Amino acid sequence: MRADLRERPVPAAEAPARPARPGASVHELDLGALRSIAGFHMARASVPALDAFERHVGAPHALHKVEFSLLMLLQANPAVSPKALARALAIAAPKLTALLDRLQQRGLLQRRPNPNDGRSQLVDLTAQGQRLAAQAARAAAAMEDELAGWLTPA
Repeated sequence: MRADLRERPVPAAEAPARPARPGASVHELDLGALRSIAGFHMARASVPALDAFERHVGAPHALHKVEFSLLMLLQANPAVSPKALARALAIAAPKLTALLDRLQQRGLLQRRPNPNDGRSQLVDLTAQGQRLAAQAARAAAAMEDELAGWLTPA
């Protein structure tokens, strides 16, 4: 474990108050060992971040997080192999194939033979996919502004 994540004594001024009654809220609880567990804090932070994604990008543009990520990758990397996309998204090839099939059915991307290797394909955004990627990127910028406003100085 990294030294900065180890349990350290908390000065009295920083120590969270003990719950005064049963059923106290999380803000009133002593987090104990959780205070120094990064995964706990990351999981808690992901809840409002996922909510912000859904409000800004997901619902308005009918995109799941992985679909948005794929569109952003294709926007930045035209004519890319499915293998490279699977690595970048950290998903298995069968899952990527289903994802590509869904977005191709929506008219957002196209697959074509790789001119340098007839055994493989390349993936590109269609004009409709490029428009949606640009719209989703703008929506994500607004989402990032909102999320940045929630951060406190380190």
